[in-house]
Amino acid sequence: MTMDTVLAPSAPGEADPAQQFEELLRALQHHRPDDDLEPVRKAYAYAVERHGDQIRASGDPYIAHPLAVSRILADLETDIATITAGLLHDVVEDTPAKIEDISQRFGAEVAGLVDGLTNLKKVEAEPGDDAKEPAKAPDEGPAAATQADIAKRAANLRRILLAMAKDLRVVVIKLADRLHNMRTLQHMSPASQRRIARETLEIFAPLAHRVGIWQIKWELEDLAFKFSEPEAYEQVARRVAQTRGERVGEVQEAVRILKERLAQEGIPDAHITGRPKHLYSIYQKMLKQELDFTDIYDLVALRVLVHTRNECYHALGIISNLWTPMHGMYADYVARAKSNNYQSLHLKVLGPRDKPLEIQIRTWDMHRTAEFGVAAHWAYKEKGEGGRAEDQFERKLSFLRQQLFDWQDNPGDHREFLSAVIQQLFSDQVFVFTPQGDVLDLPSGATPIDFAYRIHSSVGNHAVGAKVNGRIVQLAYTLSNGDVVEIMTRSNSAPSRDWLALAKTGHARSKIKAYFKHLLRDEHIQAGREMLLREAVRQGVEERAIRDEALRPIAIQMNLPDETELLAAIGMRNVAVGTVLNRLAPEPAHVAPTNLTTGKARSDVSRLAVSAGDIDNVAFRRANCCLPIPGDSVLGYVTRGKGITLHRRECANAVRYLETEPERIQRVEYGAQSETAAVFAVNLRIDTADRTGLLGDVGTIFAELKTNITASRTQSDLVGRVATMWITVEVRDVAHLAKLVTALNRLTDIFAVERLLSGTARPR
Repeated sequence: MTMDTVLAPSAPGEADPAQQFEELLRALQHHRPDDDLEPVRKAYAYAVERHGDQIRASGDPYIAHPLAVSRILADLETDIATITAGLLHDVVEDTPAKIEDISQRFGAEVAGLVDGLTNLKKVEAEPGDDAKEPAKAPDEGPAAATQADIAKRAANLRRILLAMAKDLRVVVIKLADRLHNMRTLQHMSPASQRRIARETLEIFAPLAHRVGIWQIKWELEDLAFKFSEPEAYEQVARRVAQTRGERVGEVQEAVRILKERLAQEGIPDAHITGRPKHLYSIYQKMLKQELDFTDIYDLVALRVLVHTRNECYHALGIISNLWTPMHGMYADYVARAKSNNYQSLHLKVLGPRDKPLEIQIRTWDMHRTAEFGVAAHWAYKEKGEGGRAEDQFERKLSFLRQQLFDWQDNPGDHREFLSAVIQQLFSDQVFVFTPQGDVLDLPSGATPIDFAYRIHSSVGNHAVGAKVNGRIVQLAYTLSNGDVVEIMTRSNSAPSRDWLALAKTGHARSKIKAYFKHLLRDEHIQAGREMLLREAVRQGVEERAIRDEALRPIAIQMNLPDETELLAAIGMRNVAVGTVLNRLAPEPAHVAPTNLTTGKARSDVSRLAVSAGDIDNVAFRRANCCLPIPGDSVLGYVTRGKGITLHRRECANAVRYLETEPERIQRVEYGAQSETAAVFAVNLRIDTADRTGLLGDVGTIFAELKTNITASRTQSDLVGRVATMWITVEVRDVAHLAKLVTALNRLTDIFAVERLLSGTARPR
């Protein structure tokens, strides 16, 4: 494939499978003349056998799809294992074939790629999936995505990133798969077309950019533009077509003039071509700069290909003398390659007719990398041509894998995950240097805090300042392209909560939140241990009875993972100390006094059974000061003529009654009479990082656990980007409350959840 040839397109019915396969073999023989193609032949025969009579929504035999995917991969000059996996990528998902069979027939490497692709099954139907597409799909309204939609998108993206971290070839195959599906998207329903096109623009086109495969990126963008905004697409396409003749003449003139000048100046064999701007990039420029189509003149760019790096800069000087450079329109990605290893010189000049003209200057090797991305680097590696550039690329891949795996440690908050990944991977970027000369890419607007956490979480956690280009700057400083950044650390320093407002990357924010969550958790564990020890001493329980090995089964009984979580729950007052001690050493029942009143309970506790000694159906009420619920360890305070008031053991009033009126304290037992027990009000305090949509995410957790919110209040600290929520909820018992607290703590934004010893949800 020549450097200016686009990936081979395909259309339904264009060729039968046998002809497609012959074309694939010819492409492989051209690109990889020394490779053994027998695995490809075997994979094709196996895929034909397995897919059998399956038909796509287009009406084509299903085998046409893996053939088209493999042809795209062949034109990217990927290795034979990748081509083979491309032919087999759907057999495990869509046929009875097993991954073990793939491994036995084609080897562990191909099986690993196919398995990675199989694990990328969509939560939503794939484009081009014939049997999965409903006859009539309802139109999607303009409403914002629901939490379920966000969870599905996050799950899908997690799978992609995890596969990407393990072997980037999986993602290259997935991009080829998505490209062919986008080429045949017209066979899907309009609603599915819009949904799939949006997903392509949000995830797959930026992903192609991230791994450097420009050929796939631009076609995905244009196809997604066509189906997501068909009217705008038709308008731009029509107007581009109307001016094509005029632009062809302008480009031919510019190429002729530049080629003559380069030859005169000692670069006679430069390859110069015109590169038309793609429709989606034209549309984005119109939107971002608020331009009409008639105001856009640079619809074509020139690409100059030379042989050496020195010739790149020589050509730059020649062009700058030939045509007037436009101010601020120059970028050097040769000296400072982008994160996906893209290299080129970019400049904009006033061309032969005083119209803006963009020009890219690069070597043939740089161009190969720009077109093929990571696929080019595997080819270099196979041929032993990588050298220092290959080592740099491997280091970048190593960091990318580390970062991707790090994102998997953030399982709870789908919205935060999507925001972090899309911002970190797909936003505009700045390229900065470490003092050792390594290039790091960060999102536009990033600060030294983002840089510090990009280096390592321990560097970020101990940062006290930064030097940029040798000058001390504040941590709020906005980094620019080319900055050399050095982080100053101190072993006894720690993050500040206001860093959440300064950090621009989701990675840095998640690390800061994790620090405070861990810090508070350690404090709660220590507080819980001290509370348990004090109460054990007071009740005469031996200290060895509350060791970790004794607490472990109690934690499991209470739906907590281990004893440290149980101690943290005690420290946060979500689990009563008395409840734990009772399970360790149950207390004997005491004989009830004879003056207890029996009768009907209050409406909110009508389904509770309360007994004191041998007396059942004791009249009682829950104390407003501590609001006990079934499962709490309680004491009964015998009132005059009103039965028993139930207090939690740790309640300050209960402790005072034990000291001043011990004769009125009665140990009681109570619990739900049936599985349909009533619900009871509990007040919670939630300390959290402040962000838009957090209250909705918290509410979703309550809804999923069928928990009603009866009152809520939120107070935000805009400077520190933290917030406190006071919420009254209705729970059935202690086990229900424990599940709720565990679910809340899975949100990375939540620092702590505490059950309050008070009658209302209000600040204390």
